[in-house]
Amino acid sequence: MWWTYALLSAVFAALTAILAKVGMKGVDSSLATAVRTVMVLGLAWGIVYAQGGLPGLAHLTRQNWLFLTLSGLATGLSWVCYFRALQLGPVSKVAPVDKLSVALAIGLSVLFLGEKLTWQTGLGAGLILAGTLVLIR
Repeated sequence: MWWTYALLSAVFAALTAILAKVGMKGVDSSLATAVRTVMVLGLAWGIVYAQGGLPGLAHLTRQNWLFLTLSGLATGLSWVCYFRALQLGPVSKVAPVDKLSVALAIGLSVLFLGEKLTWQTGLGAGLILAGTLVLIR
């Protein structure tokens, strides 16, 4: 089931780039990021409410709050940088560079989470890096 959600995530991420590029014509990239964030915030809380997940807030630990907050800050900075890059450059070059996050996440998961680096995962990360270099030239 995870594969279905991952594929849908990729489709929506691709749409994000195209829709954002069109939607932010003549708009400051930070303002565009703020508008997008409000939409994401509303959607996320709407889903939590609809699924009856609000009581789960009381069960979050200090560690949950710390790392979810740090993750949120990283997400926000990523979005601000991504929208600025989209404003300045073509989607066909910005999106591949943004997807280097996959190879970086693999490396960080090995370093900080102790995940095993298989030859397939290493090769895949290397191909992502190579593909990005080909696409941005």
